[in-house]
Amino acid sequence: MTTDASLAPGTNRFDLLVQSVGDHAIYMLDPTGIVVSWNAGAERFKGYAPDEIIGQHFSRFYTIEDRAAEVPAFALRTAEQDGRFEAEGWRVRKDGTQFWANVVIEPIRAPSGGLIGFAKVTRDLTERRANDEALRRSEERFRLLVESVTDYAIYMLDVDGHVASWNAGAERFKGYVADEIIGRHFSSFYTEEDREAGIPRKALAAARDEGRFEAEGWRVRKDGTRFWANVVLDPIHDPSGTLIGFAKITRDLTERRQSQLALEQAREAFFQAQKMEAIGKLTGGVAHDFNNLLAAIVGSLDLARRKMAGGGDISRFIDNAMKAAERGATLTQRMLAFARKQELKLETVDPTALVRGMAELLQHTIGGGVRIDTQFPLLVKHVRADPAQLELALLNLAVNARDAMPAGGRIVIAAREEHVLPGEGLRAGDYVCLSVSDTGRGMDADTLARATEPFYTTKGVGKGTGLGLSMVQGFAEQCGGRLLLDSRSGEGTTADIWLPASDGQAEPRAAVDAGAANAQGQLVVLAVDDDALVLTNTAAMLEDAGHRVFQAQSGKAALQLLSENRVDLLVTDFAMPEMNGAQLALAAQAGWPTLPVLLVSGYAELPEGTAEDLPRLAKPFRQNQLLSAVEVAVAARHSQGTVVKFAPRKRR
Repeated sequence: MTTDASLAPGTNRFDLLVQSVGDHAIYMLDPTGIVVSWNAGAERFKGYAPDEIIGQHFSRFYTIEDRAAEVPAFALRTAEQDGRFEAEGWRVRKDGTQFWANVVIEPIRAPSGGLIGFAKVTRDLTERRANDEALRRSEERFRLLVESVTDYAIYMLDVDGHVASWNAGAERFKGYVADEIIGRHFSSFYTEEDREAGIPRKALAAARDEGRFEAEGWRVRKDGTRFWANVVLDPIHDPSGTLIGFAKITRDLTERRQSQLALEQAREAFFQAQKMEAIGKLTGGVAHDFNNLLAAIVGSLDLARRKMAGGGDISRFIDNAMKAAERGATLTQRMLAFARKQELKLETVDPTALVRGMAELLQHTIGGGVRIDTQFPLLVKHVRADPAQLELALLNLAVNARDAMPAGGRIVIAAREEHVLPGEGLRAGDYVCLSVSDTGRGMDADTLARATEPFYTTKGVGKGTGLGLSMVQGFAEQCGGRLLLDSRSGEGTTADIWLPASDGQAEPRAAVDAGAANAQGQLVVLAVDDDALVLTNTAAMLEDAGHRVFQAQSGKAALQLLSENRVDLLVTDFAMPEMNGAQLALAAQAGWPTLPVLLVSGYAELPEGTAEDLPRLAKPFRQNQLLSAVEVAVAARHSQGTVVKFAPRKRR
């Protein structure tokens, strides 16, 4: 072997290389196992200096047990015979501590083939073995954990969906032991309907493409019974990112689902009971008020009939009956307002002018002993509301305020502008707050909390239905606002109606002239209603205005009359058996495209999409309201390009 001139005599590059290696013990043994060389790596992790170990037998690195089993001799013999010996095991340092080593022994032979010794390379793998052992223990613990879980089926699938592992939970509620199911496709757990729909395949695809799949549905046990399951599928990738399978976790939720269904049934029964209780309260509260009104109507009309036979003046009895009927209509409006079902005619309203215009009505309604003041700024924005319903709401609040001050007091109706920011319970924007305050006895916390509940009243039996505040609350919410109450015992009450501000101009509110609708002449009108009493009244109102009227109590009869007579206008009720008013209107305009139609209904609102292009009139109505609606219906048809030919007006 050649030497470098710069190196010391007897030293070569190979010796320097071996001596510089610190991670491996590299040394030579003679044919009997005596150490004849020693490098820095051997000294580092075996603890011997060269002069302490050279000339010693290498068996001292082995444990007592290995020496007793003659492992060192076996290693040398194997290396000599097989050309190599490799093994892992415990080795002993100079201080007696042990380390886990990888050992390689190879024979060194002379050119003639004779054995002259062995090359031994030892590597300290203690740290790696500790890590491997820790990983093994962790994997074992995880395996035991997964296998011991009984509430969840936790198992693996290969990339095609075949079961690759099985735990106790899967066995418990799916019924298969590991030997029966490993290797089978997981679609065995799905219903036949789901398999036909390709649900198992879609689940694997979703987990692979989206990184996770979760669903609930019916699954099938080994015995064919079904259970409701929550299923989670997660893809498993190796370190290179290649998909190697799926982790599948299934939970049996059958009991929870049954409990939820039972709870839903109980809730439905409870809600039904609440509905029946509400109906009972409605029947008791409203029936009392209606009986009072009907008593006034029936009694007044009976007296009017008796007086009329004798030629007496019956006007006061007719007026009394009319007032009672109007109170009944108001009560109905309150009920509809509470249900958020009254038909609102939203327009731009000047609140200052509205309150000023109803001042006389308020004072007459409240009576003496209570002073009414207003506090309005010089300029206040207009609001978007139904003016008639707003008047009724303010009147209700004023009556409540009066009733809270039996010994007299003061009511203040005020207005102020407010701005609502996002997240404050209303749509962000500008609002006008109309408030009605009193100096009455106020409400305690419990009463205030229930004040807007339907039928709740503190006025006693026969003093009201308890719908007043419910009506105001419903009206405000339908307009896009809200009702707020502030009250304390002995300190009075303030009711605030928040209404959305409007930038438009307020529309003038002019009274309708009962004869204004007649200006264009006599019409031939077909009136349709299944209620004979209502039909008679409607026909009488129209005839009194000079129109000629045909009457029908069904859609079929109405179509027959249309086919036999020239008709200028169809006035039909909506709610009728067999054919409702909207269906009649559709059939009539299919045969007579130029025919105007007025739809009349006792419902506050009709089903969405029902005859939205037709003019409507709500029951109950007076003659002037009917005639105004007739004019609107005829004008609407005329504006669409249809000319209605009027017969000459009949002189009366």
